[in-house]
Amino acid sequence: MLYLLITILLNAYIQVIFKIFDKKGVDTLQAIVFNYWTCVITGCIFTGTLPLGGHALQQPWLPWAAGMGLAFISIFNLVGYCTAKDGITTTTVANKLSMVIPVAAAIWLYQDAMPALKWIGIGLAVPAVYLSAKEPGRDTRNQNIMLALLLFVASGLLDTAVNYVSHSFFSTGNEVADERAQSVYLVHAFMTAAFAGSAAALYFLLRGRRKFALKNVIAGVALGVPNYFSIYFLIRLLQTGFLPGSAAIPANNIGIVLLAALCAILFFREKAGPARIAGMVLALASILLILIADLNAAS
Repeated sequence: MLYLLITILLNAYIQVIFKIFDKKGVDTLQAIVFNYWTCVITGCIFTGTLPLGGHALQQPWLPWAAGMGLAFISIFNLVGYCTAKDGITTTTVANKLSMVIPVAAAIWLYQDAMPALKWIGIGLAVPAVYLSAKEPGRDTRNQNIMLALLLFVASGLLDTAVNYVSHSFFSTGNEVADERAQSVYLVHAFMTAAFAGSAAALYFLLRGRRKFALKNVIAGVALGVPNYFSIYFLIRLLQTGFLPGSAAIPANNIGIVLLAALCAILFFREKAGPARIAGMVLALASILLILIADLNAAS
């Protein structure tokens, strides 16, 4: 339960800080790049070593780390672009409702139990996410459905990959070894994202389309430390067996939407509105039903 709560808190913080970036005029791409370099440094400090070297070439997870790193920065930038073009409602709904993809994969690959109560909880998640993310008075017409669909698929596949990696490479039963291997894996994934992002940022700087500013570095550091641990604790959550992937990922995503909506209302003076309040109530009910269903199945 602790890992679930920490993951929700860290991801909600990430959503809040993206709102602050927009208000402060932070260059999102540069901030994301420095965020990933911060993730690499954080991982090295956390492991107490520099876990980079030729030995990584022998690891079976290396292609997954590289692919996940590219997915990290692509999805982060896609979220930023979609938010600018279509608003936070469409972006949040597409990003978080993508949980149906990893849930389906968990049922198929790992035969996760799906009692009726869990189905009801996941069913409630659909209107919960939509209504919780809905901002009163925002025009949701003329939005790019294809971008939202791309974000939906990409986010869902990334969550599926995280669950697969957790099961395949970091569930040997040796907790200390699994935890270290996971940290080393994340450093390589974030290193891939950092190099890819640096190449893109450098291109825009040399073309004169972006300008460097110190605030982008500060923003990246403020984002990077919680971002590293948001992925770290998600993988830990999937490893503990407290909840199977078909429950952990929906509970995590719904909790993030619920807490982010509360933060938007409390700290950014966004209007709650009847629809949003109803969505938050449904989100809480959805999480409770999913947790109760899996606790009952385990007992």
